[in-house]
Amino acid sequence: MPSSLFQNLKIRDLTISNRSWVSPMCQYSANNGIVGEWHQIHLGAFATGGAGLIFVEATGVVPEGRISIGCPGIWSHGHAEAFRPIVNFAHSMNRAIGIQLAHAGRKASTMRPWDDHLIADESEGGWQTVSASPLAFHGMPTPRELSLYEIAELTEAFVNAAKRAITVGFDLIELHAAHGYLFHQFLSPLTNLRIDEYGGGFEGRIRFLREVAEKVRAAIPTGVPLFVRISATDWIEGGWDLEQSISLAKELGKVGVDLIDVSSGGLVHDAKIPFGPSYQVPFAEAIKAEAQILTSAVGMITEIEQAEEIIASGKADAVMMAREMLRNPRWPLNAAEQLGVHVDWPNPYRRASKLPR
Repeated sequence: MPSSLFQNLKIRDLTISNRSWVSPMCQYSANNGIVGEWHQIHLGAFATGGAGLIFVEATGVVPEGRISIGCPGIWSHGHAEAFRPIVNFAHSMNRAIGIQLAHAGRKASTMRPWDDHLIADESEGGWQTVSASPLAFHGMPTPRELSLYEIAELTEAFVNAAKRAITVGFDLIELHAAHGYLFHQFLSPLTNLRIDEYGGGFEGRIRFLREVAEKVRAAIPTGVPLFVRISATDWIEGGWDLEQSISLAKELGKVGVDLIDVSSGGLVHDAKIPFGPSYQVPFAEAIKAEAQILTSAVGMITEIEQAEEIIASGKADAVMMAREMLRNPRWPLNAAEQLGVHVDWPNPYRRASKLPR
């Protein structure tokens, strides 16, 4: 029986060769937002490893949108051009590559995880954080509430970042609205206490993300896919939940979003999350079924049979892997062999393939 994991997937004008994708993963290794040798090798390994789609990590659309002082950005032409050799190499391996555009909001201005303290001060390159409302994340400084003018400015920053990404050859755009970052801070009633048009009920809380998605869709070529990553639930009573996520997915579909990349959590530090294999897959399945939109599933997907079953059963349209891809960047090539699927290995690696040619 043919493998479902290795069926291609056509979204708009982009055909992705298989359904095993590399999730965006922070590397904290950019220099003033500019990517260099580390990212070339890190992402290049996935390009030689057979993944159908590779995502560049959360990339700040403005300097203050970065999570840490070591995170990448795309707020200028020079920042965008630094990605070009990475994109070109992925294409030389016949791999699709996308970029995740982001703003960290109140969870920004940190040091790198391996540094000896969490928050970057001004002398270390840190900055004043912003959010939907002036509510601090656990142990972090209180952010400043964004004004309506600043929200409009950030909307344009996302649009301009998307245009730069297309200019250097990225195949698709993803907006990062998960894991407690800025869009998520607007979406959840736990962090959005605004009383203007960007707060209050569901329609107000989704307005910022919906407007950005609509304007990015209009700014990029019609054949280029647009994804949005969301946290399907805050895992806490009174927060953002699956029902709202389904409604959001329907609204995003109306403005031209093609796929919802479904994760969860990240908004509050003390959520009780039942971690386990495929623990977030039911969210992707529900959103796919109820909103009638493509979804990708993430979260402790490590085994080949597990990934194959998720796709074969129709629970999601693709699986995104993070830590497992770090452990084994050639996971997709290994999976193809185990499933008996003939795929093209890079010519210098063909002698390692176990299947007859």
